[in-house]
Amino acid sequence: MAFLPGLTLARRYHDEVIAPILRHRFPGLRYAAGLLDGGSELLGLDTARSTDHDWGPRLQVFVVATDAARVPGLRTALEADLPAEFLGWPTRFAGDDGQLGVVDPAGTRHGVSVDELAGWCRRRLGFDPAAGVTTADWLATPTQRLAEVTGGEVFHDGLDGALTARRAALAWYPPDVWRHVLAAAWTRVAQAEHLPGRCAEVGDELGSRVVTAGLARDLMRLGLLLHRRWPPYDKWLGTVFGGLPGAAPVVAALTDALGPGDWTQRQSGLVAALEAVARWTDETGLAAPVHARARLFHHRPFLVLRAERIAAGLRAGVTDPALRDRPPLGAVDQYVHSVDVLTHTDRVRRLADSLWSGDVVTDPRR
Repeated sequence: MAFLPGLTLARRYHDEVIAPILRHRFPGLRYAAGLLDGGSELLGLDTARSTDHDWGPRLQVFVVATDAARVPGLRTALEADLPAEFLGWPTRFAGDDGQLGVVDPAGTRHGVSVDELAGWCRRRLGFDPAAGVTTADWLATPTQRLAEVTGGEVFHDGLDGALTARRAALAWYPPDVWRHVLAAAWTRVAQAEHLPGRCAEVGDELGSRVVTAGLARDLMRLGLLLHRRWPPYDKWLGTVFGGLPGAAPVVAALTDALGPGDWTQRQSGLVAALEAVARWTDETGLAAPVHARARLFHHRPFLVLRAERIAAGLRAGVTDPALRDRPPLGAVDQYVHSVDVLTHTDRVRRLADSLWSGDVVTDPRR
């Protein structure tokens, strides 16, 4: 079977199957539809390999709160009327759904969900963007979730643009939040940039490479943030970063830094990448240019950028008092890397909110 990109498959499924069912069964129903809930196809990164599990025509249907009582009937109608196949792909899935952990070995689960829009947003994000996006909301939302909801496609928005408006509200950070997140990222770099050299100096080549890999990941996420792109999770981080304008020299430098060479080659690549991303930071105009260049770490024989200078410049540009006084933690996925936290809205929100408020959550059952 010829591969068909997931977004194309989903759009055709809506236009040729779902929309006709809804028009026939529920004349005059106001709804929105799109594919926004996760998967490589939302970023246009799906390939034939993506079809080996839980793959097929799928999308989300949304209604407004005044029609929430109709959701069960809509789900029942779709359950009854969906075809067994569409364009050669089965419309029912077997196995783990990848979202709720539901295992369906019989393959009876279909890929069309129906939800009230505001409630879906609160479950998916922890808040409804239509009510405004607070600073706490931004910092409690993993960038992967923002990439999903603002990526993908809207196939129909018959809710007076309500779905489109919510996506637009999440297009990018406000300037002060952006500065804060970038400052947090540069703070992480500042805390680690001297460590690869020190590890290498004492003969710990493995440790040096491990720390360098961590710095490479931070710089790639930084590069995406500087280009107003939501960093995806690690599987797609390198692919999306490599597609940025002007990224090729940085990709080459990081490849050198992570390659088989000795510490001298590793340092050369790392310095080139650090200086390039520092230039990108200056070019945003979010802070006074630092023109950061590598220099010796104190009197030790390895080079660092002294990235704390960049972080300080960004923090100095923040005007929101609450953000200026906040430790440079940034967004939640800058200090949490657990899939089992970041993919559960209640967990990630509870953790981020506790840090925002200064409270410490000690009881995991709360």
